[in-house]
Amino acid sequence: MTRLTSAVRGLITALAALLAVTAASATARAESEPKAPSDFVALRTVDPTIIQEMRYFTPHNFVGERIDGYEQPICILTRPAADALHKAQEKLLSEGYTLKVYDCYRPQRAVNHFVRWAEDLDDQAMKGEFYPNVDKTRLFEDGYIAEKSGHSRGSTMDLTIVKLPAEPTRPYHPGEPLVPCYEPQDERFPDNSVDMGTGFDCFDTLAHTLDPRIQGEQRDNRLLLKSTLEELGFVNLAEEWWHYTYKPEPYPDTYFDFPVAWKSLISGD
Repeated sequence: MTRLTSAVRGLITALAALLAVTAASATARAESEPKAPSDFVALRTVDPTIIQEMRYFTPHNFVGERIDGYEQPICILTRPAADALHKAQEKLLSEGYTLKVYDCYRPQRAVNHFVRWAEDLDDQAMKGEFYPNVDKTRLFEDGYIAEKSGHSRGSTMDLTIVKLPAEPTRPYHPGEPLVPCYEPQDERFPDNSVDMGTGFDCFDTLAHTLDPRIQGEQRDNRLLLKSTLEELGFVNLAEEWWHYTYKPEPYPDTYFDFPVAWKSLISGD
């Protein structure tokens, strides 16, 4: 009996030691995660009225799964970019609209995730919606995927306009039938955005902000977003109607890799 008790005690001691090592390792990993500079903020603390639909925290994106580094569905930006976005929101609210962000700061690990996905030519699960007319072998050459992203500098965001009162957007269910992102608004995946002619992250030339094939209400909506933001110092990426960068950027040459999470914000925002 004494031998058995000693053996049990030894097992418990070994297990406790293993748990202690595991906990210490987890703590060390958590403490080693990079933090955002003090002038990065959560957009919600600057303007809680802007809708946030953080697509890369969900599987509804061109990869088809949550993207590395998106630990919480929050928009993080440099303070100047967030303040300017707040001013744009005030103008749009007075006209019966609201902004909605799809993506803001994006860690380098997320960009690396995109690159790994693009290099895996067998993974085309989301082709039917996001790049139906693009051969995946051309994603790098055509500029849809790159090894660096302006989003990682903290002053770039992807966004749209929603008519008030805002209707909720239903969640995407993995495995559901996909519809090309350039189909008419009432046929593609539902989004409470005004009609911009294509869905967000549509890998197609129709997503070019001033593509001449986009006319009427769709063009007016794109121009409303463009003019509102450009008056406040934002610059549009011509190939993506949703992509804007606030200028001058506080960190024009720095690509950050802290996770998208409240814990990354030193300011406690």
